[in-house]
Amino acid sequence: MGHDADDRALLAAHVAGDPDAFGVLFSRHRDRLWAVALRTTGNPEDAADGLQDGMVAAYRRAGSFRGDSAVTTWLHRVVVNACLDRIRAAKVRAADPLPDDLDDSARRGAVVRSDAAPAIVPRAPDDPADLALVADRRARVLDALSRLGADQRAALVLVDMEGYAVAEAAAILDCAVGTVKSRCARGRARLAELLADLVATADPPIAPPAGNRRAPGDVPSPGDPRGPPTVAP
Repeated sequence: MGHDADDRALLAAHVAGDPDAFGVLFSRHRDRLWAVALRTTGNPEDAADGLQDGMVAAYRRAGSFRGDSAVTTWLHRVVVNACLDRIRAAKVRAADPLPDDLDDSARRGAVVRSDAAPAIVPRAPDDPADLALVADRRARVLDALSRLGADQRAALVLVDMEGYAVAEAAAILDCAVGTVKSRCARGRARLAELLADLVATADPPIAPPAGNRRAPGDVPSPGDPRGPPTVAP
């Protein structure tokens, strides 16, 4: 099966016994799946395990794909569920840090997109005192995000950080659109409570671009220590 085959053809070829098709499919979506796993779990080690678990599950259960969604939506659903299973099983402490590369997303205005909890990371200053203030604020933001429940955090990762439409996030999380909206609203409200003092004193927030979506390659590169691992089903 060639690299120019569409996702459905690759998945069908894998089910039919093509030994290379799944590898081509995974390589095509690897960076995006890694980014979602990284932000859902909060650290590279758990993200690598979650991605590995998800891809093994997808490899083995490819025949169960019903075709009622895009293949990439199905892959994201499997990976996110694997990551959430790991979070719940390990009872991850609320103070566990989020990925170091989250500040890159913040500079793009993608930390929180909500009137209730506006982005509060100011533009990078040059003054050392201001730099210290930015670092403190960033630590506060990361700590607040880490206190969200797994389901709320997953919804906010997909909608507010990865730029998915609510309907797409609902398909990935395998729940109703209203459930995603509710999880995002509760998560944003909680962030607004935790970060109320920063919201009141922050510089004007950086407005996120309409329909902000992370580009497929806009994640740590494979050569980066935090980059996506090689998954061998």
